[in-house]
Amino acid sequence: MILGKHVSIAGGLDKAFKRAANIGCNSLQIFVKNPRGWKMREVMAEEVEKFKAARKKYKIDPVVVHAAYLINLASPKDELWEKSISALKSEYQRCDRLGAEYLIFHPGSHTGSGLETGIQRIAEALNQILAEVKNETMILLENTAGAGTSIGEEFSHLKAILEAVDHSERLGVCIDSCHAFTAKYNLAIEEGLEELINDFENIIGLKHLKVVHLNDSKHDCCTNKDEHAHIGKGKIGDQAFKRLINHPKLKDKVFILETPQFDEKKEDDDVILLKQLRED
Repeated sequence: MILGKHVSIAGGLDKAFKRAANIGCNSLQIFVKNPRGWKMREVMAEEVEKFKAARKKYKIDPVVVHAAYLINLASPKDELWEKSISALKSEYQRCDRLGAEYLIFHPGSHTGSGLETGIQRIAEALNQILAEVKNETMILLENTAGAGTSIGEEFSHLKAILEAVDHSERLGVCIDSCHAFTAKYNLAIEEGLEELINDFENIIGLKHLKVVHLNDSKHDCCTNKDEHAHIGKGKIGDQAFKRLINHPKLKDKVFILETPQFDEKKEDDDVILLKQLRED
C-alpha cells in the first residue's frame, strides 16, 4: 500500500522525510511554503540537494505537494485571479525543482459570478500556467465539500475543467473522502463507496484519479462542512476506510492522510489503523 501523511516542513523541507518514515509512511504530502500567505522565499540549490538526498535515504515515493489555501483560480476579481495564477505557477516551478510528482490545489470559488464562469476562469488560468511552465509534476484538482460558491463538489465540475484545458494530460484528480462524504456520497455504507467509484469512472475515468486523501469527517453526510477527523473517530467510520483502501479499483492508488497532528511523532494512530485494515 502506498500510504503517506501530510507532515511538517519545520526546520527545512528535507526534514519532512524523516517525520514520514518515523510513523511508517512510504509517501508524504507537504506544503512548500506558508499555506496561509502569499509570500514565497527562494529555495537555494543546497536545500534542493538536501531534499533529494533525504528522499532517497528514506525511500519516499511519490512526493505530493498541497498548494496554498489562498489561491482562487475561479475568482472574478482580476487582481486576486492574477495573484492566484502567479502563486500556483511559483509553487509548480518549485515542485519541479524538488522533483515532486503531484501538486494538489482546490479549484476555488466563483463568489457569485456563476459556475460556468468560474470553470472558465480556472481553465484559462491553468492554460496560462501550463503554457509558461514545462515540467513533469502533475497538477491535481481536488474535490470539495460544496460549501457556498465553491467549485468541485460534483465530478462533472472537475470534468468540465479538464476538458477546457489544452494540455489536460498534465492534470489529474485527487479525491478527499471527507469532502466526498459531506458533499453527497455516504461512504459510511458500502453502497456509497460504490456510487462514488461508479460516478467517477463514468464521468472522469479512474485513470485520472492519482491521489486519495483519507480523512474521516466530524460532520454528517451531505452537510457541506469540511472538518477532518481521525480515521474511525468521525461520521464515516473505520469499516468504510477498510472497504476503501481494499477496493480492487482503488487499492493501488496513492493514499494520503490529512488527519490532525502534523508535527514530529514516533507513531501515528491513523497510520497504524490503516495498516491493520489493509487486507494484503
